[in-house]
Amino acid sequence: MAGNQTIRRLKTYAGSQGYVYQYYFVGQRAALPDDAAAPAIEFIFDVSSDRRLTYAVSIFLPNEVVKKWAASNGRVLNDPEKYAAAKLRLFHAFDEFEDMKAEGRRLVVDFAFLQDALSALGVD
Repeated sequence: MAGNQTIRRLKTYAGSQGYVYQYYFVGQRAALPDDAAAPAIEFIFDVSSDRRLTYAVSIFLPNEVVKKWAASNGRVLNDPEKYAAAKLRLFHAFDEFEDMKAEGRRLVVDFAFLQDALSALGVD
């Protein structure tokens, strides 16, 4: 391996709609200021359901949702917990949408989803 190349771990998820998705985590950033979900953290995944076409999926975790969770749970979320919530939202979309490319490219983690997802992981 030469230089500073990033090796991405391609992962697989079998969705309930019958598709087997391949995905990898690209990175995260602050949502752009003019985005409807801002202020938020944007988690970006590259996804394919046919191994030919790969497209980006953005999962937004709004700052207000994170603050509300912290207020109701008495502590702040750490970075791995935020990532886990975003990844679970991605999995939920794989199960939810018939056409992920057309319907699931911009996803938002709302407070109810965050509570349920982290509770299912045993995070309180």
